[in-house]
Amino acid sequence: MVHAQFEQSAREALAAKAVEAKTIKDLSWKQIAQASGLSVAFTTAAVLGQHPLPEKSAKAVAELLGLDDDAATLLQTIPVRGSMPNRIPTDPTMYRFYEMLQVYGTTLKALIHEEFGDGIISAINFRLDVKKVADPEGGERAVITLDGKYLPTKPF
Repeated sequence: MVHAQFEQSAREALAAKAVEAKTIKDLSWKQIAQASGLSVAFTTAAVLGQHPLPEKSAKAVAELLGLDDDAATLLQTIPVRGSMPNRIPTDPTMYRFYEMLQVYGTTLKALIHEEFGDGIISAINFRLDVKKVADPEGGERAVITLDGKYLPTKPF
């Protein structure tokens, strides 16, 4: 049976326990994702409380992290999504994404609407990928791919 959460505290507490176990066991998100059988981005988001995991994946992740059956069940619940509750993020990495949206949000909106028309890009039917690549000018660059299904607005 599918169950949904109606407030964030249970999944937030579980996320904290999972991250603690990940740290103690010296596991990477990639290793946890391999156990889940799902992508690194989706698994990480799920463990951090943003998605439910399928039963088989939830049990595998809980076992790898040394979490109990109740945690495996909780990992399967539909969460209350949102990891930045109504505030400007203070973590520098998260703030840079906020800053990018402040600078490029209207540009993204204008270009998306010009290309596709009125609608949104789904964050549910969505793929995320993060890669580290060499910068030709020295150092490294982060390549972040956000790949969401376009959902047109439908008059009714």
